[in-house]
Amino acid sequence: MPGKRRRVVLEDVSLRVERGELVYLVGPTGSGKSSLLKLLYMEMQPDSGVVRVADYRSDRIKPSETPFLRRSLGIVFQDFQLLPDRSVFDNVAFAQYVTGHRGKAVKSKVMHVLSRVGLSHKLRQYPHQLSGGEQQRVVIARAIINDPWIILADEPTGNLDPTVAEEIQRLLIGLHRSGMTVVMATHDYRLVRSFPARTLAVMNRRIVEVDPSSLSG
Repeated sequence: MPGKRRRVVLEDVSLRVERGELVYLVGPTGSGKSSLLKLLYMEMQPDSGVVRVADYRSDRIKPSETPFLRRSLGIVFQDFQLLPDRSVFDNVAFAQYVTGHRGKAVKSKVMHVLSRVGLSHKLRQYPHQLSGGEQQRVVIARAIINDPWIILADEPTGNLDPTVAEEIQRLLIGLHRSGMTVVMATHDYRLVRSFPARTLAVMNRRIVEVDPSSLSG
């Protein structure tokens, strides 16, 4: 915006995530965790340097290619972003419809991922009829229905009570163990300590690797 000062969120960042890794991004609110995820799914572009995800590069990707990049990603948001006027089945199926899939194959795929997240019995219910944990399971089902090889999760347990948050974390850990790359931004250090993995702290516009057991709070 004219007259609005630009704020540097991240600088001099060099980061590599290998296929099949589980990586946590930790740091205080406003430190740049969500911005880093947006760089990965290329909703944001870096002012300098290059972001590379598989064969896509931020300095070369065309607008017409961005949807194809995002189809290889599963994105899980804190605030769910479910369609309120559609059932669980239709919320999950929507991710298939937008990629051109139709018919019995869609139904079979939806039922498979709902079973995977433990919601086969909720397929005809609507978001307002679900608990927060159930809504997040729908979001995860929608994120994985197109068989992504990367899941980007932005504070996926942030709105959930501790017991439900642990259930969702176990679900994400299961997806990681099945071969998916998971990059998860979180401020829930309890979960990071309980399910330790490579942990990157975003602080003072830098990214540093930290020992999960050293996190407090």
